[in-house]
Amino acid sequence: MYRIVTKKVLTPTLVLIEIEAPMIAKKAEPGQFIILRVDENGERIPITIHDFDREKGTVSIIYQVVGATTEKLFHKEEGDYIQDFVGPLGNATEMPGCKKVAVVGGGVGTAIAFPVAKKLHESGVHVDLIVGFRNKDVVVLEDEFKKACTNYYVGTDDGSYVRKALVTELLEEQINAGANYDAVFCVGPMMMMKFVCKVTEKYNIPTVVSMSPIMVDGTGMCGCCRLTLKEADGTSVTKFACVDGPDFDGFKVDWDESVKRGKMYGEWERRKHEETCNLVKKEVK
Repeated sequence: MYRIVTKKVLTPTLVLIEIEAPMIAKKAEPGQFIILRVDENGERIPITIHDFDREKGTVSIIYQVVGATTEKLFHKEEGDYIQDFVGPLGNATEMPGCKKVAVVGGGVGTAIAFPVAKKLHESGVHVDLIVGFRNKDVVVLEDEFKKACTNYYVGTDDGSYVRKALVTELLEEQINAGANYDAVFCVGPMMMMKFVCKVTEKYNIPTVVSMSPIMVDGTGMCGCCRLTLKEADGTSVTKFACVDGPDFDGFKVDWDESVKRGKMYGEWERRKHEETCNLVKKEVK
């Protein structure tokens, strides 16, 4: 059993929890993930690590309430316990030799972008952190983001905060202004990552993407996180995001296939979320 040390509701559907897990905190690195179960009858879900504190022995994750498990987790409070919390899993993000990078995050993906930006910044790399949100109401963790980078740029889809701009626009502005990035790290919705790669490919800037959004069981057994990488010689290679990644060369990813795969369980997830909400309401009554 793993104790919830702190819980912060960032938005009505976005929650940060800090879990007491000293063995995981000891080895965790940016880009890796954990698998959790809320109770003994619960499903196993992978969630990327948002932060960790080796001294306190805690690991933080940010999750969006979209399905049955995250709805159950939402009703847990500080001091409560969850059944399982396993990790760190997957491969850590690596960007060796870089002196100046852009870290791009969109929506919930900003939670994954944060630890990557933080580690690079602490190691002396110039980091431009570029994040995008739908609107002002879902902008989160700005103070933390600003401390984890050299420059912080934010845009909203509707212009309700700072300025109306997509992350692709913000990124290309910096490139055209002479940013001279050694590399770009990107995580967020599939379509966002696809178009970030289209921008960086024009300027031949190596781009690492996190394919964590398509992971389901986190072990490679279900095959749901399968993706196709297109090699320079025209051949294709099949990889699994949870065991071979989550990070991959964004220029090689078959984005059309991955976007389609990312939508496979949307309807099922919404239905299970609704069923769980109804069960919780009955228990309260």
